[in-house]
Amino acid sequence: MSLAAYCVICCRRIGTSIPPLKSITYWRDINTFSTVDVEDHECAVWLLLRKSQSGDRAARLQAVQEMSETHHWQDYQYRIIAQACDLRTLIGLARSKESDLRFFLPPPPLPSLKEDSSIEEELRQLLASLPQTELDECIQYFTSLALSESSQSLAAQKGGLWCFGGNGLPYAESFGEVPSATVEMFCLEALVKHSEISTHCDKIEANGGLQLLQRLYQLHKDCPKVQRNIMRIIGNMALNEHLHSTIVRSGWVSILAEAMKSQRIMEASHAARTLANLDRETMQEKYQDGVYVLHPQYRTSQPIKADVLFIHGLMGAAFKTWRQQDTEQVLTEKILEDEGRYTTCWPKTWLARDCPALRIISVEYDTSLSDWRTRCPMERKSIAFRSNELLRKLRAAGVGDRPVIWVSHSMGGLLVKKMLLEASKKPEMSAVINNTRGIIFYSVPHHGSHLAEYSVNIRYLLFPSLEVKELSKDSPALKTLQDDFLEFAKDKNFQVLNFVETLPTYIGSMIKLHVVPVESADLGIGDLIPVDVDHLNICKPKKKDAFLYQRTLQFICETLAKDLEN
Repeated sequence: MSLAAYCVICCRRIGTSIPPLKSITYWRDINTFSTVDVEDHECAVWLLLRKSQSGDRAARLQAVQEMSETHHWQDYQYRIIAQACDLRTLIGLARSKESDLRFFLPPPPLPSLKEDSSIEEELRQLLASLPQTELDECIQYFTSLALSESSQSLAAQKGGLWCFGGNGLPYAESFGEVPSATVEMFCLEALVKHSEISTHCDKIEANGGLQLLQRLYQLHKDCPKVQRNIMRIIGNMALNEHLHSTIVRSGWVSILAEAMKSQRIMEASHAARTLANLDRETMQEKYQDGVYVLHPQYRTSQPIKADVLFIHGLMGAAFKTWRQQDTEQVLTEKILEDEGRYTTCWPKTWLARDCPALRIISVEYDTSLSDWRTRCPMERKSIAFRSNELLRKLRAAGVGDRPVIWVSHSMGGLLVKKMLLEASKKPEMSAVINNTRGIIFYSVPHHGSHLAEYSVNIRYLLFPSLEVKELSKDSPALKTLQDDFLEFAKDKNFQVLNFVETLPTYIGSMIKLHVVPVESADLGIGDLIPVDVDHLNICKPKKKDAFLYQRTLQFICETLAKDLEN
């Protein structure tokens, strides 16, 4: 029997040993090959396909790795894999760094919009179709505002879609300026919250949400903020395993695979979170909204021996807080929201390269200086509330299963302290405590901050948020937290490193303020290192050989030395 004939037999056996290719409706029939169609060198394609559907997990993983490392095939050979592989293999290829994008078929054609309808109207209808149960006040707020204002928006809209979104939403006062954009943004914000509820994800899928969000995503290729909110929704839906086949069928994997290769760290990290949630072949952890793996974002053979977690502070974010130092920085919302400022994320670029055996996670949560500017006016989240919320999400991501180092900036350090104290009271969280090796505090106001004292002088702090009030030096909760944690940390022998700013921070154009003085940054244990930078740049090294980064790296390597050796 010729090799070509053998390959055809293998082909047919594959076709009879797996379910029919119904699950992906846009795949073409592949069972039309004859001995004439198959060349000897094509056998590798079919043998890899067969191996990828083996009952042996190790064989499946090896097949996916071999596929991803193949770069000499013709276009049609990649298409054979794209058409014939199963869901598990497709997701594995998307999470393989070297995979060629030709492994992924274009998404299927989207259904036409209903007559006399618009994307905004269909987005509104999708939101209106979702259950109004199990909703917290913020979901109710965004849902109600989006739905109640949509009539005004539709009347005002003259055509085209606006680029909108991100932190610092335009609120009701801006409806006259960009009504369509504002309503659509509130729809997306509400859908993000709805997608955190499993039963609501089912409704989003059943009512065509995957296709509608894909249409919106494609229309806003030049608006990363819109795309990130959409990716958050898909990432939340991917937490529900029964929706995985539907997400794949709708064509999202090809979009995610392309986004993973983006040079924009935020885009790649959102895609990496979604694909990790889809990948049940190699992943046990689930990454909930706001928890992002900076390294490794792809499947890897590198053993991961420890976790390093980055927790930002007031007005910070999972990526921008940890970028390289800016040449000039002013604490205004305009600067903080400028997409161009999301340049480099040093934990992803430098630390991952220096310590490849680490899993590096960065956490995102909403904060605000003023109740005027909070994303949700109903939201009054104390440090205690946020700590429990973040602790639950991090445990779902497997934090505590390995040795851990916490890295925090400003108010983020207070959250870390509260999380560890709360974890110590819960038996199911004991692994988090037992595996915590050390903590780095960048200008954390253990004894309070001057920020709240200036609230009457600064426009953004005219009505200081609960977070700001909790930073007051006379806050009883802050003193209790400091006293309890200091005793706890000494008992557990946590290794601690403290940095503190020595320069004032410019807040708007009205005032400069020493946000965290040296005495407030002194935890009472561990080295306290003053650095000649302001509060915003205390966690932003100028370059890789800067003292800030090198001392941080030294602490991580020394604290985890035994764990990284094992």
